[in-house]
Amino acid sequence: MKKLNVTIKLAMSVPDEWELVETSEGTPVLKLPDGQFMDIAIEPLFSTDPEETWSSTESEDTLNDILDMVESEEVVYEFVVH
Repeated sequence: MKKLNVTIKLAMSVPDEWELVETSEGTPVLKLPDGQFMDIAIEPLFSTDPEETWSSTESEDTLNDILDMVESEEVVYEFVVH
């Protein structure tokens, strides 16, 4: 089996009310003003034609098989203040 490294970096404009908080395990997540929390993580998308619409899988087994291949994941959040 081959090793594949995937680096994902997003730049987003978010409401000022959003905050960074840590879970009990020290994982950073976003606290939204409506009492919800959000984490941004990988979700595999599939298509039968790369030029057509992509979507997530309907199969829990397929999703779990893909996620089981992930050896580690790191998401870094940082607010940029000007």
